[in-house]
Amino acid sequence: MAEPGGSDKRMWCSVPEKFQLHGAMLALQFGYAGFHVVSRFALNMGISKLVFPVYRNIIALLLLLPFAYFLEKKDRPPINLNFLVQFFCLALIGITANQGFYLLGLDNTSPTFASAIQNSVPAITFLMAAVLRIEKVRLNRKDGIAKVAGTVFCVAGASVITLYKGPTIYSPTKPLQTMMMSTALPSMSMSSFTTSAMSVLGDAKGKSWTLGCLYLIGHCLSWSAWLVLQAPVLKKYPARLSVTSYTCFFGLIQFIIIAAIFERDAQAWIFHSGGEAFSILYAGVVASGIAFAVQIWCIDRGGPVFVAVYQPVQTLVVAIMASVALGEEFYLGGIIGAVLIIVGLYAVLWGKSEERKFAAASLRVPIQSTPSDNVHSNNRKSQTKTSLTQPLIPPSTENV
Repeated sequence: MAEPGGSDKRMWCSVPEKFQLHGAMLALQFGYAGFHVVSRFALNMGISKLVFPVYRNIIALLLLLPFAYFLEKKDRPPINLNFLVQFFCLALIGITANQGFYLLGLDNTSPTFASAIQNSVPAITFLMAAVLRIEKVRLNRKDGIAKVAGTVFCVAGASVITLYKGPTIYSPTKPLQTMMMSTALPSMSMSSFTTSAMSVLGDAKGKSWTLGCLYLIGHCLSWSAWLVLQAPVLKKYPARLSVTSYTCFFGLIQFIIIAAIFERDAQAWIFHSGGEAFSILYAGVVASGIAFAVQIWCIDRGGPVFVAVYQPVQTLVVAIMASVALGEEFYLGGIIGAVLIIVGLYAVLWGKSEERKFAAASLRVPIQSTPSDNVHSNNRKSQTKTSLTQPLIPPSTENV
């Protein structure tokens, strides 16, 4: 018998859910890609790297709070000091360190390589989970070998990007910003025009590429640690939106304190142009609000691996956007490193997929069960739940 709501869904939307999922994931990657480029554009305009995340997290918190309060009103456990300390630590790693390292890395490198190096997060997460004995490494099975090999590829790719910049492979002749400025300012002298254009474009020239890559590795490490450490917290406090809201709140408080201490210029807190205001609104609404809602739906319907597989699409879109809008140059070391990281990503994802097939097959084997077998079976079932917090949490780290 068909479900009562099935006909209503078909009447409401005639597009098959499979195409809806792929369309939503493509839109999500364009949204995240735009965030990389917009964030770099904001840094090029001189926006403070401490003020930017403060405003971003204010917007994100205002968007998350109503959903967390109303949707999880009955499921939210009572709050206590122990939970508050755990939320504070999650915020320190997942918000403050994560976003802080990202902005520092982006300021010294480029949007494309910031996006490329993020592809290593699933492998780093697997490595951390294995070191903490949250996840078992089975080298006698092809899924275990694939995950280890993928981790090695990702580490190698990140190392190549960091240590070897290489010659320029592609350099756009005239980026979009330069064309816009040349149209708007035809009477400006060539020398002053070039200086003004480069101050806006700011393609990380004169800055430390290696230091920027190290910052981005710190960003990936803190992101992965955040994903791993969320698992025990979510087991005790299963209200996911509330955990995210608390984490965002404490991250906001931490950024406000840091900005109050180190950002002495009062003008840094004021929007000096519509571009700065747009950048902050985009980061808060699109990257932290709309993207989060789309991500939750896609994980719920397609699973975390389906969502993570689309990550390299974001890198490609960022490369095109940054080349057109910012005049970004592509270097041999970055391209080699990005390819290694993407190969490693798909190896880890394939290993996770095979691991779930092994787990499902073992549950279907008709063997005589014992009480201890039932306990392990229940554990395996609980591990197949999809995470609605981040798409890159390995299923076996969600319930520790």
